[in-house]
Amino acid sequence: MIFVTGGTGLLGSHLLVELAQNNQDIRAIYRCEKKKESVRSLFKYYIAKDYNLFFDRIEWIKSDILDIIDLRDAMEGAKQIYHCAGLVSFHKRDFNKLLKINYEGTSNIVNLALEIKNCKLCYVSSTAAIGGEKNEYINEKSKWKNTPKTSGYSVSKYSAEREVWRAIQEGLNAVIVNPCVIIGAGNWKLSSLKIFDTLKKGSWFYPPGSNAIVDARDVSEIMIKLMNSDIKSERFLCIGSNQSFKKLMFEIAQKLGVNPPKKAVSRYIVEVTRVIIELFSMLTGKKNPMTSDTINSLFDHKSYDASKIKNLLNYKFRDLSEAIENSIRGQQH
Repeated sequence: MIFVTGGTGLLGSHLLVELAQNNQDIRAIYRCEKKKESVRSLFKYYIAKDYNLFFDRIEWIKSDILDIIDLRDAMEGAKQIYHCAGLVSFHKRDFNKLLKINYEGTSNIVNLALEIKNCKLCYVSSTAAIGGEKNEYINEKSKWKNTPKTSGYSVSKYSAEREVWRAIQEGLNAVIVNPCVIIGAGNWKLSSLKIFDTLKKGSWFYPPGSNAIVDARDVSEIMIKLMNSDIKSERFLCIGSNQSFKKLMFEIAQKLGVNPPKKAVSRYIVEVTRVIIELFSMLTGKKNPMTSDTINSLFDHKSYDASKIKNLLNYKFRDLSEAIENSIRGQQH
């Protein structure tokens, strides 16, 4: 039996589409019925004919990675464990919540996995747990550093990854993947897909920084290949391509048929905007989507090296154009 956490998220749902087509027993945990139904919509998009037959191969169990009693029952009999669940937030007020879900939740998963004989775990970490300096070509050996600019999210993912390494030392068969910014078919109001919604509505400015983009299908396929191999006790960067935000936003705008952003935004303008929005947030009680950590990421220049996984699996990532087109075709509302 294959056990999946985070199956209603962007990556987890793509993983379930791949797994369900391999005619295997799958058990996935979820917390929200509406999000579970959004996974069915994704099956319809990718599989079309008889998609319900594939979707119904999944045994859905309402559970939470923080509830170790229910989690133990849900994981019983698992031979492969894909741990995709996690919280992404760059709000300082969410730091304890990030540690609770990403660190403590992962600790629960690996501790229970150690109780199961002959199982293998794939943990979805992040490039945030890799570290590396800006203007450096970052790989799996780059050192993570906790600095005043390190986000709470980065701390939580690095701490969670250390729990996996600890379990590996205790005998767990496991691999770790570190994807960058993931795009794919899904709801444009959620996660990294918000950039599509922003550009569709119109944007005059682009941030001057850069990051890396990867297609959710690539990460899913790599995870399955690693789990079905003898590879263990390794981590792998999953990077489709390194892109400036300017090029990324221009290409998305072009494929959406809208005007691309015209000008690089200055840090001063962004900081002033953040303060103004923060004042409104204090009055309304809503979270400010612009945090200091978010702003840092928009102005940083980071490039990653995915040659380790490319060479090991002889894997070719989908190019940016194909990833963007798929994200547009597969938009969910």
